[in-house]
Amino acid sequence: MIFICYPKCSTCQKAKKWLDERTIDYAERHIVEDNPSYDELKKWYQISGLPLKKFFNTSGLLYKEMQLKDKLAGMSEEEQLKLLATNGMLVKRPVVIGDNFVLLGFKESEWLRILE
Repeated sequence: MIFICYPKCSTCQKAKKWLDERTIDYAERHIVEDNPSYDELKKWYQISGLPLKKFFNTSGLLYKEMQLKDKLAGMSEEEQLKLLATNGMLVKRPVVIGDNFVLLGFKESEWLRILE
């Protein structure tokens, strides 16, 4: 399992603590230093079954600076995936990737259901 996070993010810190308290094994990956690639994002999007918009960090500064709220609707899925692959700060975090699931953000009830 891969745990993709931004170490300064308080939600990521909370999620990491939650995983550690339950001794759940994971490989940690820094989302800015090792940004998800287009191919990874496309695969995770397909596995997740979620709308692509859920992969965007809509509360992030970069998302707001780029005015993506108004632009995403006019972009194809491929364009959106390519954009996500340009900068880890655009991607919702934390992201947990398992063999057959993808978790975006930290929702404890969802994590309990999938991971325990």
